[in-house]
Amino acid sequence: QVQLVESGGGLVQAGGSLRLSCVVSGRTFSIYFMGWFRQAPGKEREFVAAIRASGGSTYYADSVKGRFTVSRDNAKNTVYLQMNSLKPEDTAVYYCAAQSRALGAKGPYDYWGQGTQVTVSS
Repeated sequence: QVQLVESGGGLVQAGGSLRLSCVVSGRTFSIYFMGWFRQAPGKEREFVAAIRASGGSTYYADSVKGRFTVSRDNAKNTVYLQMNSLKPEDTAVYYCAAQSRALGAKGPYDYWGQGTQVTVSS
């Protein structure tokens, strides 16, 4: 099993920045990808970004490319999502996820965190 705990959400003005953190525990050696997803009210959950556990390759949704950066600190078992130039349409609950079956950066994922709210005011 893998446990994920997100933090770092909050309220920010458009154009501002936030950094989300996801602490990973449990069978971390079994993870192939770590991903970030988001779900806005009334919308489907969507892929935001991912990082390969081995090698560190990164993947992004077109809507966040150039503004968001996913990274990891293996010593701290933590994955980050640095979000810059935030827009009101980035408002959502953001979820951290882990994949243990090597199925690809966009999913499906096996383990999920509880989510953290990000609100961007205009």
